[in-house]
Amino acid sequence: MSPERIAAISYHGADAADDPLWRASGAASRAEYGRWCRHACGMACLQMALDHRDGHAPPLLELVRGCRAYGGYVETGDGQIKGLYYAPFADYVRAEHGLHADVHPHLAAADLPGLLADGHLVMASVHKEIRRPEAPAPGRGGHLVLLTGHEHGLLHFHNPSGHTPEARRASLPIDTFVPFFGGRGIALRTR
Repeated sequence: MSPERIAAISYHGADAADDPLWRASGAASRAEYGRWCRHACGMACLQMALDHRDGHAPPLLELVRGCRAYGGYVETGDGQIKGLYYAPFADYVRAEHGLHADVHPHLAAADLPGLLADGHLVMASVHKEIRRPEAPAPGRGGHLVLLTGHEHGLLHFHNPSGHTPEARRASLPIDTFVPFFGGRGIALRTR
């Protein structure tokens, strides 16, 4: 909830539950916020899509709870959080938020500009270190960003875990994006 704390949490071991704005997330407690905020990039992307469409969006943890009810997140017996599972998420956003959602388990980077040009927002699976694209990609996928547009070979996106203003609202050449991209995502139509 406090973007200026992302670098401290991601790179310096700060406790996410210490966020002074945790209540704005809709969490019932600091502990609930601290447990879920590292797993809620998909819900942050959904918040952005709903805000784009409606001018407002439900709190983050309200979205998490709704998505959990559809099986988009699963808690294991040992307390681990698994997900975001795309198909249940798509069912959730269709039923509860009236969003058209298409799951793309195999999505080529070359297809992204076409989806964006057709009016979709795309939740794309990328490695979380896309926030520091000047460094080599340590992997592909595992984190979601919301692609919002493209032009002149650049992809524009919002990164819920961006540690600087430039990383939160980023534009990268497609060739720079590709090494971080997991080749999957969800296309949302908000209009």
